[in-house]
Formats: sequence, structure tokens, C-alpha cells
Amino acid sequence: MNNEYQQAKRDDWQTALYEASYRYSLAMNELHKTNPWPDNPVLAQAINTLATELWDRSFSVTEITSAFREAAADLPRYAAGDEVRP
Repeated sequence: MNNEYQQAKRDDWQTALYEASYRYSLAMNELHKTNPWPDNPVLAQAINTLATELWDRSFSVTEITSAFREAAADLPRYAAGDEVRP
């Protein structure tokens, strides 16, 4: 029973992580669509601000840099060779 409870807690945690990422992506997409300054791309500003917010929440520069590099390196696998979602 304890293992099932622990697994349920882990599943809930993972769901919360994915939900937070999903909500952030929706907000960034909406800001991208409504950006009044097209010469200032939203994504670059958003990633920069996210990185500084993570640092403000006590993630290290090394952790943040590593996470962004790993995510960028893994993206081609997820995108299956497509530059944008078809």
C-alpha cells in the first residue's frame, strides 16, 4: 500500500510539472501572437527572463545552463526532424 501511495504522489508531482510547463507555453504563445514589437522576439526575452527567475529561486547558473543545453540538444529527437510543428 505504501508503494502505491508513494507512486501516486510521484505521479501527481509529475503531472504538476507538466501542467506548469504547459501553462507557461500557452502564455508565451499568446504573447508571441500579440507582440507589438516584432523586432524583439518574445521567445528570447521569455527564456532570458525565465533563466533569471530561476536564478532568483536559488537554482545555480550551472544548473540553469545545463538544463537549457540539455533541452536544446534533445529537441531534434522530439521534433523528429521538423523545424516547426506541422
